[in-house]
Amino acid sequence: FDHGGTMMRKIARKAGSYGFSIARKASACIVMAMLVACGAPQPPLVASDVEITRPMPGRNMSAGFLVLTNNTDTDIRITAATSPQFGAVEIHETTIEEGVSRMRELEVLVVPAAGSVTLERGGKHLMLIRGKDVGAFVALQLLSDGEPVLSIEYTYPEETG
Repeated sequence: FDHGGTMMRKIARKAGSYGFSIARKASACIVMAMLVACGAPQPPLVASDVEITRPMPGRNMSAGFLVLTNNTDTDIRITAATSPQFGAVEIHETTIEEGVSRMRELEVLVVPAAGSVTLERGGKHLMLIRGKDVGAFVALQLLSDGEPVLSIEYTYPEETG
C-alpha cells in the first residue's frame, strides 16, 4: 500500500512543469498588490454613500446624508458648506433631550484622523436651505476655515412612476 506516494510524485512532476509560470503569476500578483498599496496617494477627504433629498413640493429645503472619511493623520475640520443650488448649507445635529427631538446647527464638524463621520437621518446631517434651480444634480463644496477641502456632485436618481 503506497499511501498516495505515487500519486503525490505525479502531482509534484506535473506542478514542476508548470512551476515557473505559476511562480511568475504569483510574483506578478504580489507586485500588482504592492503597486496598488503604494500607488497614488488617496485624497485627504473622501465622501461615500451620498444622498441628498429632493426638495418637497412647496418647500425649498433638502437634507444631505453621507459618510466622510479622513485619509490623513490629522483631524479635518469642516467649518462651512456651500452649493450653487441653495442659498445656504448648514451642518446640523439632531439630538433627543428630555424626550424631545432637537436640531441645532454645528459650527464645526470634525472628521478624526484616519477615521470617518457618518451624516445620517436622526444625527448629524447637512441642511440645504432656500433651494434655487435645483435640477437633476446638486453640487456641494465643504470648507475648512474658508478653504475648500472637498467638492461633491450628486445626481438624483431618475424618478420612476
